[in-house]
Amino acid sequence: MTRALERPAPIRTDHSNAFANNTMRVRLPAIIDDVEALNPDYPPGITRPLRQLRNDIATGARISKIDLAPAGDAVDWAEALQRQREILGAEPTWHSAEWFFAETFAYRCLIEAVRWRESGRDPFLPKKLEELHGDAIWQLIERAFDPLDAPEEELNRALAFDLWANRIDLSYSASMERGTAISEEDLLVDDREALADRLRETRTAMEGFQGRKPAYIVADNAGSELAMDLVLSETLLRHVTPQVVICLKAHPTFVSDATPQDLWMILKEMEARGPKAAALAKQLRTRWLSGQLRFLPHSYWNSSRFLWDLPADLERQLNEARLVIVKGDANYRRTVGDCMWSPHTPFSSVVDYLESPVLCLRTLKSDPLVGLPCAEAAEQLDRADPDWRVNGKRGLIQFKSQTSNSQ
Repeated sequence: MTRALERPAPIRTDHSNAFANNTMRVRLPAIIDDVEALNPDYPPGITRPLRQLRNDIATGARISKIDLAPAGDAVDWAEALQRQREILGAEPTWHSAEWFFAETFAYRCLIEAVRWRESGRDPFLPKKLEELHGDAIWQLIERAFDPLDAPEEELNRALAFDLWANRIDLSYSASMERGTAISEEDLLVDDREALADRLRETRTAMEGFQGRKPAYIVADNAGSELAMDLVLSETLLRHVTPQVVICLKAHPTFVSDATPQDLWMILKEMEARGPKAAALAKQLRTRWLSGQLRFLPHSYWNSSRFLWDLPADLERQLNEARLVIVKGDANYRRTVGDCMWSPHTPFSSVVDYLESPVLCLRTLKSDPLVGLPCAEAAEQLDRADPDWRVNGKRGLIQFKSQTSNSQ
């Protein structure tokens, strides 16, 4: 397919982008320190490579030649590193590479250091359990799970809860501390009406081929956001589609990104957390047993590849979907190319490479952004709040219908 727009170059970790550079110099090293503190029984054979990785990232050392244990992804990462060499014309460092590559590869190196593939021990589990054992997530489910006879109203509510739960990101305290309470100006783009129009147009085909197409949710965070993904899944199954597929990370990453283990853990916890949560868990387990609800991990979601560079199996599935819902900030970066577009560049033009309808739910925790209504909107936000792109306060609900050649 011919692309309508030329994409800007992806953000790099050098000083050309302050937030990306700070992530590598400060935030990621602090996350690795936290992993060691939360897992005090790690032996020296794990703490030594963790500390080496932490220091290499903090000081901007060269990204060393890949030495990954056999796990099926070594070739993909070797190719990704070679692409960085070709782009930079030099050996990449943690402070010079493209940010999306550097950040995703850093977490892959962390997983290697803690030997997760051998032990299955999630280095971020203590933080995830802290959220599950608190009260806020269960209060959120009580508010969000309330089936309605009005399909559009129920779907709109589920989308809103799922969007603002994206603030609860265990890797980013600036966003997490805001919670799920919102003000009127927090939602910068709201395309729920356009989504409803599209669903109304296709509803008459629900018993035919169109109706058999599943909806895909590309998950982001575990905990509160994953709970809202499950509420949204039940809503979609009630009113939109006969099958929902939740796409999950193949291994722990970005601290709180959801894996299959996180999903089963929250379902088990829901069963003991009050009548609403227990009823939802029971219904979801029934949906899973019948095949209406699927939980599918894929190593692609841990990779540095952008969404137009899907492996063949995922490309076929997503392009034939009734709806693809892309969750969260990192997945948004994967979708738009992790680059600095003009903020009012049309969302539909940027993601036109996907043939299926696409909905992005994202609270802003990084600079990439498209789809604002006008050029002046970003300028006004710059004056009102210089950190509006990165502090997790604002959110987007952006929708693109099917491309014209697939309708």
